[in-house]
Amino acid sequence: MPKGAGQQREMRVRILAYADRLSARPGEAVEIKASCDGPVRYEAELVRIVQGDINPDGPGYREDAVDVDLGGPFEGRLQPIHTGSYGIVEDNEAFRDLSTFTAFAAIWPTMPGEGPQTIIARRDPHTGAGFELFLNDSGVLEFSVAASAAVASSVSTEVPLQAQRWYLVVATLSAPDGRMTVTQHRLPPHPLPAPVATMTREGWASAVPTDVAAPLTVAARPAADRPAERHFNGRLERPSLYASVLSLDGMIARLEVGSGSTGDDDLVAAWDFSIDISSHRMVDVSHRRLDGGLVNLPTRGVTGRHGNADAFCWRQTPERYAAIHFHDDDLYDAGWETDFALEIPNGLRSGLYAVRLHADDDEFYVPLAVLPPRDGPKAAAAFLLPTASYMAYANNRIALDVPETEIVIGRLLEHNKHNLFMQEHPELGLCFYDVHNDGSGVFYSSRLRPVVDMQPKIVGALGGTGSNLWQFNADTHILGWLEHCGERFDVITDEDLHREGLSLLENYRVVLTGSHPEYHSAAMLDALEAFVHRGGRFMYLGGNGFYWRISFHPTLPGVIECRKSEVGIRAFAPLPGEFFASFTGEYTGLWRRNGRPPNRLVGVGMVSQGFDVSAPYRRTQASRDARAAFIFEGVDDEIIGDFGLSGGGAAGLELDAVDHALGTPEHALVLASSERHTDVYLMTPEDILDPVPGLGGTEADIIRSDMVFFETPGGGAVFSTGSIAWAGSMAWNGYNNHVAAITANVLRRFIAPEPFSFPGATAE
Repeated sequence: MPKGAGQQREMRVRILAYADRLSARPGEAVEIKASCDGPVRYEAELVRIVQGDINPDGPGYREDAVDVDLGGPFEGRLQPIHTGSYGIVEDNEAFRDLSTFTAFAAIWPTMPGEGPQTIIARRDPHTGAGFELFLNDSGVLEFSVAASAAVASSVSTEVPLQAQRWYLVVATLSAPDGRMTVTQHRLPPHPLPAPVATMTREGWASAVPTDVAAPLTVAARPAADRPAERHFNGRLERPSLYASVLSLDGMIARLEVGSGSTGDDDLVAAWDFSIDISSHRMVDVSHRRLDGGLVNLPTRGVTGRHGNADAFCWRQTPERYAAIHFHDDDLYDAGWETDFALEIPNGLRSGLYAVRLHADDDEFYVPLAVLPPRDGPKAAAAFLLPTASYMAYANNRIALDVPETEIVIGRLLEHNKHNLFMQEHPELGLCFYDVHNDGSGVFYSSRLRPVVDMQPKIVGALGGTGSNLWQFNADTHILGWLEHCGERFDVITDEDLHREGLSLLENYRVVLTGSHPEYHSAAMLDALEAFVHRGGRFMYLGGNGFYWRISFHPTLPGVIECRKSEVGIRAFAPLPGEFFASFTGEYTGLWRRNGRPPNRLVGVGMVSQGFDVSAPYRRTQASRDARAAFIFEGVDDEIIGDFGLSGGGAAGLELDAVDHALGTPEHALVLASSERHTDVYLMTPEDILDPVPGLGGTEADIIRSDMVFFETPGGGAVFSTGSIAWAGSMAWNGYNNHVAAITANVLRRFIAPEPFSFPGATAE
């Protein structure tokens, strides 16, 4: 019995882990970072993931152990995750001479009254000495100065700030007379003026001690037991520090972008967030150049108080994007220490592997794609693991956080420990289908954290009746089928494709996708298009593919950005003027809206989704064309895929169809189309120009999945199934069925060296 075949139990998650990378070649090292909440010791082993479905009606769970010693047993330890973004400037002599000063910033709070939230601080977390400008529990602006934890004074405006309004917030301290002042002034573009709220406290004799050794922080303050606390939620612009007491008019003048940057003798530092927006640093425009760093990737490329309808791209008008949006639940890198390293053994076959950490009944898998040697032999076929899509859905909480989930799946949701654990541990971070605590959208998603739903054995929420698999685990249906076919194949990943481009693909004859390759960067699409156009063969075995445009960060590893602009199926809409990626300046949203619809690459594009019951295909007359004879060799059935583990049919969950206006080649053969979808299936927003009745699956002709084949001028070809549920039907009855047979026919012909003949764009 293969290792792990009898371990079909509900997953417990008292062990968490992640790796510093998602793929590696033989001879390269992978660092594993683990945290244990309970087990004091754990074992680790390397396994090859063959089939991750634990459904008793499925083909059978299978993982194969790899004979490699990872060390261990290992001592378990709890490694916490600290969420929340902020800016930090290391301690500097310029800060230590400030007994008289003005600190100010423009802020746009989103959660005033939801706990204390720091705006600017320079405070020793151990002694309490220093100063802090913050919103208190009541959402009131407060200024605190302390010589120690026991000797402190504060003053507040006593007027709560309103959410999503721009304010100038100010703190001043005058050492000669011990005067503390705090001021808030509502700024345009709010149409109604508001009185300035200010409050002064006299006689504060103890100024900020000059011997405080602490960094200056923005949007949080240092803490004794964690990196930072009291995180600010909202947008913050132009935090500044002056070694004098300024008038309100003087501060408003200095707040303007570009003014007072280097000419003021009393200027200590002024951080201009409109500079170097793609970076994770905050730039000081004073002569001291006290640049700081940003922690946990707060959102950049967002409009500040000068944003308006004339500004749509931060590259063109950066001064209108001088704000950063901070959140108390931002997370980029969990920052865990490495527990052990795995060196990929020489000679290990390419494939999908995982480091399995386990203690008693607890286990956790850290997936890893092992690539073939860079200069070694390659298989004819490569499976492209859609890791960008895994990151986009990482730790998705749709099972409990989204009220309409049970409506779109058409049944009661079965909760499991995975769902509940995700709900109980928000510190694991967010994905593109979540919103932040303040209701703003999530633009960034990282793999440098434990990803609980990127695991074998996981049951999803949107995977349809039956196995109910989604993303990573659903793709093991395809990997298990490849193993069943006996064809040699390599595994490569999206990150590899983005980084290496066409060079990663040029030694392969055929590339196969996963069940839901939804997210792609421009570099990834460029490589795939070049591969197909030069004669490569492409098997698109899923649905809703090549849908959203993403950007990888140019310097930070393991993080992607997606802003779902204009239309498309999405959890939120970006605010006006925020449709361009902060990482790269690229226009974001649907690839269709970027002029590169998926129909151009694979012949079909997204038209509908529904997650209750999947449907079969019916063959068309075009399936009898001699060009497609190899596809249906040995298959005489008219109805294709009236069975399956993902909703009971081969066409379901998310559907793609042909559209010649969007680029489907004129010579493409529509081999089969699905039918009999339910009214849970609805059209995508990008196709709904007028919301009229008749848009459901039982009425709208557009709601269907098309199976498509076409040749390319370079001797290559494309086969597309246009359905996420196709893989679940491949795995039905232990891969002994006509859906698996059709897919195997295509794979064998696509691997064969004989070129395909291109019939021409006008061929019938």
